Amino acid sequence: MPGRKGSPDAEISPRRAGGRRAAGRNAAPNRGEKDTADIADGRPAGRAKKKPKRSTKEKVLWVTAGCTALVLLGGGALYYRLNSNLSTFDRDAVSKDRPDAAAPDAQGRTPVNVLLIGSDSRGNGNSDLGGGGDGGARSDTAILLHVYADHKHAVGISIPRDSLVTIPSCKLPNGKWTKEQTNAMFNSAFSVGDTAQGNPACTQNAVEKLTNLRVDHTIVVDFNGFASMTKAVGGVEVCLPNDIHEGDLNPNLGHKGKLIFAKGKQKVEGQAALDYVRVRHGIGDGSDIGRTKRQQAFLSSLIKQVKSRGMDPTTLLPLADAATKSLTVDPDLGSAAKLLDFTMSLKDVDLHDVKFLTTPWRYEGPRVALVHPDVDQLWAALKADRTIDGQDASAPAAGSTPTAEATPTPTATPDAKAAEIKVSVLNGTGEAGLGGKAAEAVKGAGYTVTTVGNATGKARTTTVVEYGTGERGSAEAVAKLFPGASVQPGSRGISVVLGHDFAAANPATAAAGATPAPLPTSVSGTARSADDDPCANVSYG
Repeated sequence: MPGRKGSPDAEISPRRAGGRRAAGRNAAPNRGEKDTADIADGRPAGRAKKKPKRSTKEKVLWVTAGCTALVLLGGGALYYRLNSNLSTFDRDAVSKDRPDAAAPDAQGRTPVNVLLIGSDSRGNGNSDLGGGGDGGARSDTAILLHVYADHKHAVGISIPRDSLVTIPSCKLPNGKWTKEQTNAMFNSAFSVGDTAQGNPACTQNAVEKLTNLRVDHTIVVDFNGFASMTKAVGGVEVCLPNDIHEGDLNPNLGHKGKLIFAKGKQKVEGQAALDYVRVRHGIGDGSDIGRTKRQQAFLSSLIKQVKSRGMDPTTLLPLADAATKSLTVDPDLGSAAKLLDFTMSLKDVDLHDVKFLTTPWRYEGPRVALVHPDVDQLWAALKADRTIDGQDASAPAAGSTPTAEATPTPTATPDAKAAEIKVSVLNGTGEAGLGGKAAEAVKGAGYTVTTVGNATGKARTTTVVEYGTGERGSAEAVAKLFPGASVQPGSRGISVVLGHDFAAANPATAAAGATPAPLPTSVSGTARSADDDPCANVSYG
């Protein structure tokens, strides 16, 4: 942002010496202000003429590239190379006042929360790519990756860099601990202590304070790791809504400059990939939020690209080597064996079940405020291991024996074409928890659940499956999952509207009471799946 050291807006091109570090609320806004602020914050004019450096915001790529793609796509061949590459941070810097770890479900499975941080450290060749600046390392990107207990779903939650949060006490290099800071910029946590390696433990402490979720693992990745990984996978497909020129990448250039990216789809790798994810101007409203959307699209394409190349050693070894040479991880993940175990447990996650979204937010002056209660509902859903569309990922897996308290979910023999049928599930009973239960049944039969929510109007007595033109046959097939349900014409698509008959057949679920309410559309409606079109939802404003 303009007027703030280390901000992506100030770091316009790859090799500018210096840089500005996030400094709390006194920094200038991240929306469309004149970029002259980047060179007019009291520095000598001569310094402003130096080549500006790369944006720190690119780090989101190697973060999930080095984590989500690697984590979701690992294999046994990685073990020996990973073991020599990994480094760890100080365990004692993690707060002692932490949320409890998630309890295992009936099958002994637990969800896992992995904090992915990007660092602009000048070491490890990062200065050549625009990393670092005056002071210590900075991080303007953090993603909380929640891997559900079933290890078949995952969601990456982007936390805006300018979010105003409480940063708890953090350990300094001299062993002392800072005082708690309120109403501070989120990304300033990583800079506490002004060290070249940054302070990942402080960022982890801040995330746990914010979410009341225990962070099981933290992974930090730098510029060089990201650039190397995009080359290792043969490039990543991206998309832009319009042409991008040098002047968009570097507003201080003073003129349009040559074409850097043409409108539409294209493949990028290395430095070009960094340029793609850091560009802010010339697209949408020029905000950091819009840039985050493109980064989420990039990460989706990256995961898709790696999966398309197969999970053989020829593909995975170069990617793993590129990633882990630039990784710093928490001590509990600091060996190849531990990382491999975690990786292998996630190899069956489907692209459609990998989601990305940004915490519900709004502008508060030049900063970003998190929207309540929407963001609270998001954290509560993750704590209860509920997916974005309302499924209970801690529910017994197919084929397992139900507990005495559980009511068996109605099932039907999956049809090969069932996945092509999209179904929305609406709870028309007024009793909490039933929508997620019904969604599990629908998805268990092979259908694609698009939304889970509450029906409008009065409570329904019986369950109804509504259908649009030409969809009666599909609606009748879905209705077999709900004994006694009727089928009737409705609007477009297929909707299951639950009635009290379903509640009566599922008393344990209806009486639970602790099930989080369905997520508002400000959350569920903005999620991106890893298999979405790379040209969709790539900007804001």
